[in-house]
Amino acid sequence: MRLEPLRRKDIPRCVEIEKILFPGDSPWTAYAFHAELDGGGYYLVARPDESDEVIGYAGLVVVGRRGDYEASIHTIGVDPGSQRNGIGTTLLKALLARADELAAPVFLEVRTDNDAAITLYERHGFERVGLRKRYYQPSGADAYTMARPRAQVRDEVAG
Repeated sequence: MRLEPLRRKDIPRCVEIEKILFPGDSPWTAYAFHAELDGGGYYLVARPDESDEVIGYAGLVVVGRRGDYEASIHTIGVDPGSQRNGIGTTLLKALLARADELAAPVFLEVRTDNDAAITLYERHGFERVGLRKRYYQPSGADAYTMARPRAQVRDEVAG
């Protein structure tokens, strides 16, 4: 598997995966993906080594000023036929590496009934910091807000 930047021509496949993964909760549209790219979001796709097929995607948005950045994971999705192969973990690690480069804390929302995702996030340093009632629409499912502290930045010492 390889990770690459999300290209606009990948968006229709991401939308297909969204519809499969989130049928009751307003899956992202092509417009939403385009808006995220237009806004400067850091978006990646996962592809099998032997093809250009998109089997997963993930996106991170960073706001703030140098030295005071905050990052938010806006989406991670893996095609059901490719799940349980470490793709979601690989995508998450890539987003976290980008946030760590900027020493940014990372926030996200996750359905309270998505035990697999919650376990993944906790394994990578996230903690539950809040509850958003009826966050996902139209289903009305609740979401946890989870946070991971900023990476420690090594001080450069002039010798």
